[in-house]
Amino acid sequence: MAEKEGGVVTKGHDAGTKMASALLEEFGLPAGLLPLADVIEVGFVRDTGYMWILQKKKVEHNFKLISKLVSYDTQITGFVDKKKIKKLKGVKAKELMLWPPVNEITVDDPPTGKIHFKSLAGITKTFPVDAFAAGQ
Repeated sequence: MAEKEGGVVTKGHDAGTKMASALLEEFGLPAGLLPLADVIEVGFVRDTGYMWILQKKKVEHNFKLISKLVSYDTQITGFVDKKKIKKLKGVKAKELMLWPPVNEITVDDPPTGKIHFKSLAGITKTFPVDAFAAGQ
């Protein structure tokens, strides 16, 4: 894939999880935003911000502080920038009986303690950033 050209690739669960966490921290995003399991590969192209994560199986995670169930597909891709992930694919948040895809995640800059999740339908949900801290 042309998008992956020039990327740094890390293989294996421990190294991949460590790289994903380091990227979230570097770009000012909450450390617990991507709860991963059985990571196969994590890659990042610094020139474009393109990031990808491959996992063996889909992961569903319940963020307890906000009672929100989120699904992470076997392949997650997006473009990471300061306080933001754009063109996100592979992440869905349960709303009533539906699983609309999350297309963009943004943390307020300057910080207000809020994080915003935007769907392809243009619907934005706002939550406290603390709900996505590591271990949540």
